[in-house]
Amino acid sequence: MSLIHVLDKSFVPFIAADTIQQKIKELAAQLKKDYEGKKPLFIAILNGSFIFASDLFKQLDFEAEICFIKLASYKGTKSTGHVITSIGLDTDINQRHIIILEDIIDTGKTLHNFLPQIFNQQPSSLKIAVLLHKPDATVFEVKIDYCCFSIPDKFVVGYGLDYDGFGRNLPEIYQLHS
Repeated sequence: MSLIHVLDKSFVPFIAADTIQQKIKELAAQLKKDYEGKKPLFIAILNGSFIFASDLFKQLDFEAEICFIKLASYKGTKSTGHVITSIGLDTDINQRHIIILEDIIDTGKTLHNFLPQIFNQQPSSLKIAVLLHKPDATVFEVKIDYCCFSIPDKFVVGYGLDYDGFGRNLPEIYQLHS
């Protein structure tokens, strides 16, 4: 087992980089079936989803747009219970096909608090695509339309996910060593 260290924590390999890329290619193929000709708008939630959004968007071979918003609810390895919007949506989404890109959904609180703002702008459709979902941690039900991986309720870093700002640059995903 090859441990890595991020700040004061140890992590073990969990999802390999090539496995992540394969799932992203599969997701892109499904999105093409569902959205080709509809010119969807992808809304990527920063900071964690930037690598996922970038890799996915590069795989899309149909017309689409992307924008970014910043929502946060984590400090350290735990959710704070408060969702903060620090960069808001500045694109008109009325009558647009919207796909929200999120790195991870665990409690569901971040999206649960954000989705009413989206629905108030009356998009034609709204779907959620997530890299990782922790079903055992879910407190606020959020309908996930596209999910690359369902994982146990353990803290993970890498591929955009961080521990207090560090570890995002790892090309694979690591799980907290118990």
